[in-house]
Amino acid sequence: MRGSVREVRLRVVWLFLLPFYFWAAPTPQGLVLGTGLGVLGLGLRAWAAGSIRKYRELATGGPYAYTRNPLYLGSFILGVGLTVAGGRWLFFVLLMAFFLWIYRTTALREAVELKELFGEAYETYAAGVPLFLPRVTAFRADGGQSGSSGFSWARYHRNREWEAALGGVAGFGFLAVKMMLWD
Repeated sequence: MRGSVREVRLRVVWLFLLPFYFWAAPTPQGLVLGTGLGVLGLGLRAWAAGSIRKYRELATGGPYAYTRNPLYLGSFILGVGLTVAGGRWLFFVLLMAFFLWIYRTTALREAVELKELFGEAYETYAAGVPLFLPRVTAFRADGGQSGSSGFSWARYHRNREWEAALGGVAGFGFLAVKMMLWD
């Protein structure tokens, strides 16, 4: 099932990209603000991807000490950045609906899978760390150190996070080119 949800998520994104770029009306101010948000989102995604050993170890350190889904939060911030840079608020509304539909469903399903894999450790973690919006202070299991294996470029590459970085660069690049050509 994990693959089918991911496929739907990717197809829906591609379905919206062409209309988004067709109707986008980027401005210099919107592009700067949106790119700043995009870099923040990509940075969060990179930190998360380089800090997780998916389905082998319960990630509770790094960005996972603040939110159980830093990859999804990073994607959301990146999406907000693109919609701001694109200059059409309709796409922000569509982004919100998309995240509520797809990512909420995915995050809740993954929570069930992680509970099955990691049992009580996950229950303790989930009780202390929000599903999406980050907490202010880092989670520490049993009052000790937050669990973390640290950031690794090897994990970043193994988790194929470079694809999101390339997509982000392309997305903002297309908006910049459109702004320069049609200004």
